[in-house]
Amino acid sequence: METDSNEIKLTQYSRGAGCGCKIAPAVLEEILKTNVPQPFNGNLLVGNNTNDDAAAYDMGDGTALIATTDFFMPIVDDAYDFGRIAAANAISDVYAMGGRPLMAIAILGWPIEKLSPALAQRVLEGARAICSEAGIPLAGGHSIDSSEPIFGLAVNGLCAIADLKRNNTAEEGDLLFLTKPLGTGILSTAQKRGVLKEVHNEMLTAQLIQLNKVGAALGKIPGVHAMTDVTGFGLAGHLIEMAEGSGLSAELYYSQVPVMEGVKEYLAQRIVPDATYRNWNAYNSKISFGQGVDVMEAFSLLPDPQTNGGLLIAVDKGSESEVIALLTKHELGAFIVPVGKMVKKEEKVIIVK
Repeated sequence: METDSNEIKLTQYSRGAGCGCKIAPAVLEEILKTNVPQPFNGNLLVGNNTNDDAAAYDMGDGTALIATTDFFMPIVDDAYDFGRIAAANAISDVYAMGGRPLMAIAILGWPIEKLSPALAQRVLEGARAICSEAGIPLAGGHSIDSSEPIFGLAVNGLCAIADLKRNNTAEEGDLLFLTKPLGTGILSTAQKRGVLKEVHNEMLTAQLIQLNKVGAALGKIPGVHAMTDVTGFGLAGHLIEMAEGSGLSAELYYSQVPVMEGVKEYLAQRIVPDATYRNWNAYNSKISFGQGVDVMEAFSLLPDPQTNGGLLIAVDKGSESEVIALLTKHELGAFIVPVGKMVKKEEKVIIVK
């Protein structure tokens, strides 16, 4: 059994990495098909009939219970950081619905014959640290002996029904904001290949553990018409979900899309996650590119699978200043420039300009 945590690199024990472990969109659609009739429940506000971030249930007092789960294989080598990242990523789904997290339950799969229990304990410690930062308890969980390390959380949250945000309620003319830069898939792949510079590694970890707390505050702004977090399907995939669900198309201003420092350096070395190709094959027919856009670069960035990515927010023009003020207050002033706009439905779902 492995015991020396200083010599162990968790990413060597997993085929995937973070939200890049997600099953391809087309395959997932096939998996979710069912002929079993689902019982009607008038209290279920958001279920699996849409592609939203979490389920929401009307508690009967004007409050919605938000329920979600998210787990994956290691995206970084350090066990404590793996726990922090997986926890922050799972909690993000509650923030993406405009809610505040209430409590979490751990999901742990651990290859006991390969990795020591002490390392698993470090994963849990990392998760507890993030749960503490979010102001919630890690209240329990379940573990199994698995062939690869897996960790995540099931999270419950609360939200006033009036403040509940969905990913399919954007309106024509809404401005699009993104609260984190793209590139975690590319940087984590560089790390797995052993070529990630230390300065970029520190930046990567800092972003991966950053909670999307601003989502709870954004939920209280009526002019925020729709919201989702950008994860394994990349910015393009989650924007397609928002646009199609809302019966619209989206213009994406490519030069305004934020990108993490160092990402283009690794792209020049052709370092791209396998999941990027999977994502691109699933939805490239729904995207068009204008003149002047570097299509090859955009191919690598827009489908890049994000782990604990930023919030993608559709905002009424009249609420733009209020949202900008809120982002600035939450130290997100670097992301106050719109990255796009929702427009009437066109032949393509995303028009990259």
